[in-house]
Amino acid sequence: MSQSEERGGRWRPGLDRPALVALLLGVAGVAYRLVLTLATVPPSNSDEATFGLIALHIAQGREFPVFLYGQRYMGVLESYLAAPGIAIAGPSWPVLRLPLLALYALFLWLVHRLTRRIASPWFATFVVGLLALGSERVVRDQLTVVGGRPEVKVAVLAMLLVTVGLARGTVRHRRLAVGAFGLLAGLAVWSDWLILPYLGVAGLVLLWVARRELLGWPGLLLVVGFAVGVAPMIRGNLVAPPGEDSLSVFREISTRAGSMPTWSERVRGALLEGVPLAHNLCPIDGCAPWARWFGLLYPVLLVIAAVVAVVAYARAAGPGRARRVAPVVHLALVVGAAATLLSYARSPSAATDPLGNARYLSLLQLSLPAVLWPVWLAAVACWRGTVGVLGRLAGAVATAGLAALAAATLVVTVLFATTGTQEGRDEERGARELADAVRAGGPREVYGDYWTCNRLIFNTGEDVVCGVLDGGFTPGQNRYSAYWRQVARATRPGYVVESGSVLERKLRRLLGDRADAALVIEVGGYRVYHPEQPVRPWR
Repeated sequence: MSQSEERGGRWRPGLDRPALVALLLGVAGVAYRLVLTLATVPPSNSDEATFGLIALHIAQGREFPVFLYGQRYMGVLESYLAAPGIAIAGPSWPVLRLPLLALYALFLWLVHRLTRRIASPWFATFVVGLLALGSERVVRDQLTVVGGRPEVKVAVLAMLLVTVGLARGTVRHRRLAVGAFGLLAGLAVWSDWLILPYLGVAGLVLLWVARRELLGWPGLLLVVGFAVGVAPMIRGNLVAPPGEDSLSVFREISTRAGSMPTWSERVRGALLEGVPLAHNLCPIDGCAPWARWFGLLYPVLLVIAAVVAVVAYARAAGPGRARRVAPVVHLALVVGAAATLLSYARSPSAATDPLGNARYLSLLQLSLPAVLWPVWLAAVACWRGTVGVLGRLAGAVATAGLAALAAATLVVTVLFATTGTQEGRDEERGARELADAVRAGGPREVYGDYWTCNRLIFNTGEDVVCGVLDGGFTPGQNRYSAYWRQVARATRPGYVVESGSVLERKLRRLLGDRADAALVIEVGGYRVYHPEQPVRPWR
């Protein structure tokens, strides 16, 4: 815990050695991500640009949406967090991402506090050290504004800290704390439904800690807080057209037709690719065979952690809940991880695209303190010599495992930081050069593919407006219909396409002999066509 010391007759707060080391590791992790944020690494994309455009609209007072444009179940809290910065500095990727950097710093602080309270100081430092490192997959989940995960992880940690404080009597204003628990839960539900397993177990811990109190004013404040937090989602669904409410949209997406991979294929993708990627052990293009050991061990670690938590609960006999709250929180984190992993493995995406969808397992970082705690206990017992021969053997294996985990995480982070960022910087430079060129002398209403349009609009601050076409040269996924309508009204729209893409080949076939004459800009791997007569075969 924190210490205090007397200097010159004044009381000053101090940090013990584990907390000081954790602070240094945390500062290093934040500084590393700040450098990446300022360089727009990982590179931006049109999904992120949609959140940025919402932040721009909020900053201008034009619109105050509840859900992501074109995706009526994903909350846009991240856009509201970025709106003040956008209002001051204008559209900018670093400005858009800075609130997520702040959320990451808050995440490290909260996970350190929680781990110290339910485990031990040096173990909390070890966890912070692991989370301070960052491969491309993990950093992308932490810094790119694509909705949900950074803020809901902070919410769950804060909720669990509230339950620990209630159980140990360290919370002064218990009623307000319970109300804050409800508010955080409501905001998390609005922001990202993937957090529901963790919200469920956090709610059970609160019920175990304060079930009698919840029958009075704290229970009422819990409900009120939750209602306030989830109010944007409720309002958005009340005004939604029939069939476009969150549940209907989410159900439609979840039940789309298509072949369902076998359970073994889905479990294999989840464990061998998803879990290592989510825990900093692999580059974004896939896991090496040596890195997949953690994914294979992960279910075993969950079972061991659950057993250790149950045994600790049984041994922590005594009046009140102060001594038993730590194993209860451990067990809750284990159940949350298991439910999240099982939910992911039920999706066909776990097998069809495990690399692209591993982001859905980033929430497993919440359970890292519970998953690794038994391994840490075994290692500490070995070094202290408090166990027999078999215990020392198990402790030596545990020590080697923790060292291997830390080393692998460090190696993947260093590889990304030193060799894996150049491609992203080149891609981002090309997108900016395109935006500058089109804004300087190109058409202001253009058509393009999905991954070009909204990023181009954000990069030009809406000076250029883009309508999305698919590969068949028909209307594509236009998240914000006003852009499509504006381009549709243009008498002479342009066409922004990647050089050599399917869309360019289709456009050139439609233009025929006019294709070369219509080409006006070639920059950053893109070509801009501006024909005298528009090409709109869908009309």
